[in-house]
Amino acid sequence: MKKSSTSVQELPGAAGHLPHPPPAWRPHTDPAPLLPDTEPYRVLGTDAAAGADPALLLRLYAELVRGRRYNTQATALTKQGRLAVYPSSTGQEACQVAAALVLREQDWLFPSYRDTLAAVARGLDPVQALTLLRGDWHTGYDPHEHRIAPLSTPLATQLPHAVGLAHAARLKGDDVVALALVGDGGTSEGDFHEALNFAAVWRVPVVFLVQNNGFAISVPLAKQSAAPSLAHKAVGYGMPGRLVDGNDVVAVHTVLGEALARAGRGGGPTLVEAVTYRIDAHTNADDATRYRPGDEVEIWRAHDPVRLLEHELTTRGVLDEDGIRKAADAAETMAARLRDRMNAEPVLNPMDLFAHVYADQTVQLREQASQLRAELDASAEEGSGEGPEDGSGEGPGEGRAEGSGEVR
Repeated sequence: MKKSSTSVQELPGAAGHLPHPPPAWRPHTDPAPLLPDTEPYRVLGTDAAAGADPALLLRLYAELVRGRRYNTQATALTKQGRLAVYPSSTGQEACQVAAALVLREQDWLFPSYRDTLAAVARGLDPVQALTLLRGDWHTGYDPHEHRIAPLSTPLATQLPHAVGLAHAARLKGDDVVALALVGDGGTSEGDFHEALNFAAVWRVPVVFLVQNNGFAISVPLAKQSAAPSLAHKAVGYGMPGRLVDGNDVVAVHTVLGEALARAGRGGGPTLVEAVTYRIDAHTNADDATRYRPGDEVEIWRAHDPVRLLEHELTTRGVLDEDGIRKAADAAETMAARLRDRMNAEPVLNPMDLFAHVYADQTVQLREQASQLRAELDASAEEGSGEGPEDGSGEGPGEGRAEGSGEVR
């Protein structure tokens, strides 16, 4: 048999066996512009602070003060039995206030369970923001009305939801950007990977804000990630990573504003890591002294977001004692009203357990609803008076005075 003169490297498909990959295997994106800075971006205490809008600074300050009081009041409500649980964001107020205030009206906020303050700063009624944590309803507000996705306790599930909504909005031609908040612990969830991967491939108008508060309950960051920073994770997906001082509210607002503007222009997603600290325990059910030293907490108290901004404003003459007092009085008024409304017993309808689950109830739900209805009717006949008059269910607003938002 005659020997072929064709070399192996000339045969069809042989390129895949070459010792070096062909040019098509080169990186799709230059990684250098995607890498975060080596140090968190800061504004307060730097020359950049002089160029900040005084009106914006005063608004940020008022929201920080109100947010701090909101956190302390909600924590007190758990001790009084008015809330089942409360994950405090004390120390992280700058991240949440900046996230809320940087959004346009048409944009969407996708909070995690610790982000009730962000929802309130965006305009949500404080009582409605606590409805889930009180155990009354799965959510206490209409997400479409407020453009705030439901608060929920599963970690990172809101991230793919944010990508889906933003992608759908772009397909429809709507000028909408989604801002999704997550903690450092949530970055270890599969939802985090899936959301960032889809967002980058589709160039979805979404921004991911990771609030790195140091601990996933009792697990420090060093025990769940070996990356140089969480912002570095962005490079692997093909999006920019930004690192910012999470206690510098002006810096967070600036970085998020740039990321949102980029997303709105069609530039795709951005991952922002805000380095902050959880001053309080994970929740009121947690004892943080078992896994972190008290002196560590005190070091971070010296970097308190409220005091940082207050010092900047008073030093520059933008804020005086009268302004400080007015902000504190407004926050106290909010806390007093929240206290009064949360101390009123809610009027709940047990039949609401079956409302808003499916548009058309399943056979099993109808059977369960009938069983509960029979039990309630039997209790009513025995004189307990606990049975509702009908099974319609009025939703989270039931029991409130018309137009006032007050609980009866």
